[in-house]
Amino acid sequence: MCASEREKAWVVATHSADFMARFAPVADEDRLLATALWVYWGFAFDDARCDSGPLSTRPAQFNALAGQVQRACETDRAEPDDRYARALQDIMRRFRSLTPPTQVARFVHAHRAWLSGVAWQIGNQAVGRMPGLDEFLAMRLLSAGGHPTFALLEPATGAYVPDREMHRPAVQALTEMAIMVASLDNDRHSLHKELSRGQTDQNIYTVLMAERALPLQQAVHEASALRDRVLLRFLRLHDRVRPTAGPELATYLQGLRHGMRGNNEWGLRVPRYLSLGHWPDEREDLLVTFAEEPSDSRPGPVEGAPCIAWWWDPDLG
Repeated sequence: MCASEREKAWVVATHSADFMARFAPVADEDRLLATALWVYWGFAFDDARCDSGPLSTRPAQFNALAGQVQRACETDRAEPDDRYARALQDIMRRFRSLTPPTQVARFVHAHRAWLSGVAWQIGNQAVGRMPGLDEFLAMRLLSAGGHPTFALLEPATGAYVPDREMHRPAVQALTEMAIMVASLDNDRHSLHKELSRGQTDQNIYTVLMAERALPLQQAVHEASALRDRVLLRFLRLHDRVRPTAGPELATYLQGLRHGMRGNNEWGLRVPRYLSLGHWPDEREDLLVTFAEEPSDSRPGPVEGAPCIAWWWDPDLG
């Protein structure tokens, strides 16, 4: 699916098998291969068609491509023109051979959500519009690709969560919070790369700088505080939901936890972001340190972000 050796090298440098294995360490080889292939594909598509490709500021043309790509996710009855769409069809055939239809449908729905978020982001880029914090967080939940990535947990682990549990508001809130934490971590991981490529159009830092007239370092501090408050709420709600969860839901919830930490550790050592030019030695993980306490431990909803305030609803648990 890659048009050049350079494009292929950037895709390989995502180390997506390592990424997916951190999300689902219990996955067997066939399931890990199938899900990791989509992660490789997702990074490739994001780089070539979303972030900096020729359609990155052309929403009408991107939407037409996104429709073709989404249709390739849904069916393989006709071969599409786009090389990424054809590759996606191959990956979806693997999913269908391993995964029940309900879980395939969940992934297809999550895939559509991601493309809608990217279209939202590209629409802003096309007119030079910087969203406010509330709009950005709603958009980032979609555009970061967290919905399809976490939807891979079921085909990766083989643990299929019943609808009555997956669609509980508390489980949906936990899923969204995990996506948000990973998305904000990714903004931090990719900042250096985006600065070097001149791609810092919409991320949590530019949004805070524009909305609150902050210098970059202060924006970094406030973004970290926001992220930590979301993570604390995730942990508290998780500890209320987990004791009553069935075995499949328990596996999924553990996958959300693995995913947040795994994404963080992967992002701190992957050549895609660091451009080290080598696979980091395992001992380099010892250089990764975590704070002893959150930078902001206030228990209530994040100020200026009503779109995510429902995560703190006491009725969730």
